[in-house]
Amino acid sequence: ARPAAAKAPAGAMDGSGERSLPEPGSQSSAASDDIEIVVNVGGVRQVLYGDLLSQYPETRLAELINCLAGGYDTIFSLCDDYDPGKREFYFDRDPDAFKCVIEVYYFGEVHMKKGICPICFKNEMDFWKVDLKFLDDCCKSHLSEKREELEEIARRVQLILDDLGVDAAEGRWRRCQKCVWKFLEKPESSCPARVVAVLSFLLILVSSVVMCMGTIPELQVLDAEGNRVEHPTLENVETACIGWFTLEYLLRLFSSPNKLHFALSFMNIVDVLAILPFYVSLTLTHLGARMMELTNVQQAVQALRIMRIARIFKLARHSSGLQTLTYALKRSFKELGLLLMYLAVGIFVFSALGYTMEQSHPETLFKSIPQSFWWAIITMTTVGYGDIYPKTTLGKLNAAISFLCGVIAIALPIHPIINNFVRYYNKQRVLETAAKHELELMELNSSSGGEGKTGGSRSDLDNLPPEPAGKEAPSCSSRLKLSHSDTFIPLLTEEKHHRTRLQSCK
Repeated sequence: ARPAAAKAPAGAMDGSGERSLPEPGSQSSAASDDIEIVVNVGGVRQVLYGDLLSQYPETRLAELINCLAGGYDTIFSLCDDYDPGKREFYFDRDPDAFKCVIEVYYFGEVHMKKGICPICFKNEMDFWKVDLKFLDDCCKSHLSEKREELEEIARRVQLILDDLGVDAAEGRWRRCQKCVWKFLEKPESSCPARVVAVLSFLLILVSSVVMCMGTIPELQVLDAEGNRVEHPTLENVETACIGWFTLEYLLRLFSSPNKLHFALSFMNIVDVLAILPFYVSLTLTHLGARMMELTNVQQAVQALRIMRIARIFKLARHSSGLQTLTYALKRSFKELGLLLMYLAVGIFVFSALGYTMEQSHPETLFKSIPQSFWWAIITMTTVGYGDIYPKTTLGKLNAAISFLCGVIAIALPIHPIINNFVRYYNKQRVLETAAKHELELMELNSSSGGEGKTGGSRSDLDNLPPEPAGKEAPSCSSRLKLSHSDTFIPLLTEEKHHRTRLQSCK
């Protein structure tokens, strides 16, 4: 319970001895620290005190202390409604978010409750004029993650709009370039583009199968020197696939908006590595024999042919699952590092113990500790080739402990890696759905003739839609309807109110 004031105040006193708010428009020189503020946020009533709110005078609640001196105009500029009888301020805001924001007056920091949208919570803090620096670091990370998601949605929407829009001011070459880029890079843009993407995917598989079949001795033929080479039919298929890959890469390069970024992209580097060995080996075969010995040429060609396995990575460009797996592994470097560290320590310890325990046996297979590393690797990873195995009782006990420790070491980091994969995969699906939803909202707003801003822009991250300018102060009901509330759904009236994505986030 709050203690009563020590001396009689100059203003009105309630029954409990607390100083209440003066009437609107009246002048009072009483100290604001003894004033109690009654606020009603979304139906939740709460009593606050002036000395508590005056710690942060820039906030909206602190401004309520002296707002009555300015009359009803000042009051309604800070709240949605005011009851003179109860002397109670009404706010059409989220009460759960308000309970979190109010913590800044008690603890000097704000924690976001679980389940609240970070962007909506950031808008609530802006409304109550509480600086984001009071938000705890753990909650700031959620806000940053949500900002990145919204920026990614806006970027995807903008890309779709760029594909749909045609600028009449652009030249014929520029429009042709955009059409080729969309045709090759966006299979979902049209049916022919989807057919080309499927054809490219099948040619990658055919090229990989041909590379494998070319190593089967029964399918090889003898050349003039009596060496086995690939069958001419397989070579023709390989040449046709390389021709398609080369044409596809050149068209994508010439039509790309940013050629430097395109050339340095990882997947495009993989495309070059899949194409280049064919032309280099062809050049060495026809011209290299004049500059070096034939044996060296054949060895170089064989080494370049091995590089053809890089084309299997071209499948990642057509598979979102492989892209998700790559991202999950990139985000799991820490877990993978821990796994390698556990295995490295176990390999060193158990190989040294195995070598020491097996020295008493006359037919030991452990010749040295470095040679025992191989045994420790295949034992801890539960492969167990059986080419090296212990023969003594202590050695077998050491082997049993080693593979049990290996199972535990491998199992520990698996769960975080799987979580990273599932989280990123679900996130990509949500972003795709959100981008499509944004386009549907934009189409709906444009068809209804609304002039509201479309969702997905970066300005929505920091700015709420302003109230209509040039209008008189609305009534109580209209004020509640036009208040900046992320949880309030406006009624369907004659005046259209278009909600942005942030307003419909919950």
